Amino acid sequence: MFYSLRNRLLLIFTLLLTVPFLLLSIIIPSWFTSIIEQQTKDSTIEMMDQYSLYIDSITNQAEDLGKQVLVSQETQDWLKVEKEDETTTSSQKLLIKNQLKMQLSSMMINNSNNMSISIFLNDGTGTWGNNPSLQETEWYKDFLVNDQRWMNTHIDSFQLYQEMRERNLNSYLIPLFDMNMLELSGIIKVSFPSSLLETALSKIKLGENGRVYLLDGEGVNVLPGDVHTPKDVLNKSLKNVKNGLEKGLVEVNHHDEEYLVFFQKQKVGDWILISEITKSELFAKIDQLQKNLLITSALIFMLTILTSYLLSSNIVSPLGKLTKAMKFVERGDFSGAKQVMPSIKSHHHEIGYVIKVFDHTIEQLNHLIQTEYEANIRRKDAEYKALLLQINPHFLNNTLEVIGGLALQGKKKEVMNVSIYLGRMMRYSLNTRTDVVKLGEEISYIRSFIEILKLRYEGALTCEFDEDENTKSISIIKFIIQPLVENAVKYSFIHHTEAEINIKTMLQNGQLFIVVEDRGIGMSEEEIANICHSVEIDGKDSALDSDGQSIGLRNVLGRLSLYYGSDFSFSIESAVGLGTKITLGIKVTEGAIHDEGSDY
Repeated sequence: MFYSLRNRLLLIFTLLLTVPFLLLSIIIPSWFTSIIEQQTKDSTIEMMDQYSLYIDSITNQAEDLGKQVLVSQETQDWLKVEKEDETTTSSQKLLIKNQLKMQLSSMMINNSNNMSISIFLNDGTGTWGNNPSLQETEWYKDFLVNDQRWMNTHIDSFQLYQEMRERNLNSYLIPLFDMNMLELSGIIKVSFPSSLLETALSKIKLGENGRVYLLDGEGVNVLPGDVHTPKDVLNKSLKNVKNGLEKGLVEVNHHDEEYLVFFQKQKVGDWILISEITKSELFAKIDQLQKNLLITSALIFMLTILTSYLLSSNIVSPLGKLTKAMKFVERGDFSGAKQVMPSIKSHHHEIGYVIKVFDHTIEQLNHLIQTEYEANIRRKDAEYKALLLQINPHFLNNTLEVIGGLALQGKKKEVMNVSIYLGRMMRYSLNTRTDVVKLGEEISYIRSFIEILKLRYEGALTCEFDEDENTKSISIIKFIIQPLVENAVKYSFIHHTEAEINIKTMLQNGQLFIVVEDRGIGMSEEEIANICHSVEIDGKDSALDSDGQSIGLRNVLGRLSLYYGSDFSFSIESAVGLGTKITLGIKVTEGAIHDEGSDY
């Protein structure tokens, strides 16, 4: 009788549930408290370290952006003409200032953290508006006197976009000086939304009621909001930072309340990350838990006795078969699971109900998996279609700015030409009848794209086409050349004021070759190896992972690999500082030469 399943369950439940609860409630509450305290410390320090890395990433981007603006030729040209009033006409000044504005706008659009850039001369002359009282502003005087380069949260009315003027900002200040004369001529102000740091800060949890702040050396909040920690507690914590400690934990007694204060000095200016909570808040639930454990232990003991009598001895075999069926489901063999499912005469008790529900679940899972598979195929196809329809929004925006600039200059013919080129590109992009076109049509699309870029870069871009007449009628998938040309132009202008692009098509030994070559910054062998490896491992998925943002080199290679399989090959020849040559090879079949394309 003692070895019956019911008695064994009673003994097991008592040993596994009742005794541990008694031990927890009587013997180890203090140990439990110390564990929670240590875990709280470890997790808080880890989250603070992660937040510090996040701050570093944001501020490093701001610093890099400021340095790029400082050494930019447009900035130095504008600074020069503003200082030489006698030798420069007002129209020349306006042109140079507009060029600087365009560059700043492009840099603001392309950065990932919604950062904005303002430039002020010492007399208050600015890029987005003049500030005659610049010399009297507190932050400017603090910068000149104390070299304070990082500003707390503030509102800045001298922003390009209205939405930025109404938001809380933090800023990085960098001196503006002539690179030749090395004399201070003004200031560059790189601003970013305070919400970037504020949102990430809210994810640091210290218990349930802890408070976390990002303060400066004087204990003032760097971000919006008030500091609710007592001033005396903060001062004692900040004193440790002033004494040279980078981070640590301070226990402060204030009005008979024990405060746990974590502090960590940041690499940015005099910013300090403070996290604090009282011990009563941290361990409030521990005391209540100890009281509840005794009551729970008694209830669990009574429930254990009741449960052991309610369980029937005939559940072991059905549960064993049910477990075996689950293993088949785990391997994805639904038919095998159906074969080993136990048969129950009555479904009116719990075991019978569980088996019935599990049997129904197997059928539902099998049906849903099939349905989801088909839906996933349709979704992937829709994503692929959407990918093909992408036109870079920055390119479209820049093109519209070019049209606006030409219109202001009264160049009607050029405005008409750009409009025609853009219209051809839009008509080509929006055609959804087919994903396959003739290579001649793709090259025609690229010619329109290049003509717009030439107007945008005002003659600094040259492009040579070497088009084999035998390749024009070959069918290929759309939009495989534009991303390569975009990359070639982009990386050519990083260290050069001019860009030279060569595009070549040829048909050799039954293979179509498309070559895009530039004289840009080039790639290292490691970068080339990474690209080849990513295409080899998961290139077939990369074409669907762009999330509608851009089609880069990896996506082009991934799409070609997905579409042509083993009939596609590529090579990348590049040297750092000398340029890059990308060759796409596609095995040409007879149908690919004679397929009908779309007439654009």
